[in-house]
Amino acid sequence: MTIDTIDDLDGLRRHYRSPSKFVLDKGIDHIDEAVRGFLARAPLFVLATTSDTGTDASPRGGPPGFVVALDDQRLAFGDLSGNNRLDSYTNLVAHPHVGMLFFVPGLDEMMRINGRAAVTTDEAVRSRCPIGDRVPKVAVVVEVDECFIHCGKALRRAALWDVSTWPTDDERPSAAAALNDHLGLGLDPQVIADDLESGYAATMWVPAGDPPEAD
Repeated sequence: MTIDTIDDLDGLRRHYRSPSKFVLDKGIDHIDEAVRGFLARAPLFVLATTSDTGTDASPRGGPPGFVVALDDQRLAFGDLSGNNRLDSYTNLVAHPHVGMLFFVPGLDEMMRINGRAAVTTDEAVRSRCPIGDRVPKVAVVVEVDECFIHCGKALRRAALWDVSTWPTDDERPSAAAALNDHLGLGLDPQVIADDLESGYAATMWVPAGDPPEAD
């Protein structure tokens, strides 16, 4: 199948109305009190990074306020244990530009922050990003270039916070079944699901680099 694509900016713009001055001017180049308030209440953001071969988007979550404003130009967050692929961090070591999209439960509008990130083991930064009573071994610090509110149309169209639209347990896609198919394991998906839960329990709140917690 041949698909016609738009390959120039004039051709693209012809299909859209011009943005308002308000939309063009709403971005700021620093962390003000409104941004700080958003960070203090956001338990989740998506981190977008780039590499020589493509892009990556990865969720980061924690208790509200796990991303902290160090000052008016920099924010930081401690790294919790993940799958150790280090896709995002490998990318930003070579390409520091990042995009961040922050979510607050129940709020349709989001906060977008663009900037330049670095992985750090600096104690002064790590001590500002505690995970419970533990100081992470690794943190990420972001020099902010732009902050602005992203409109809530996408989340309203998705009815993301409307519990009545959520699929039931048996309607949700199975991560375990997907892993079973992708890897050709030929196992009972429940075995994989149980293994996933064991991994979550062992590493959920463990700082990156620390061993899993014992039962």
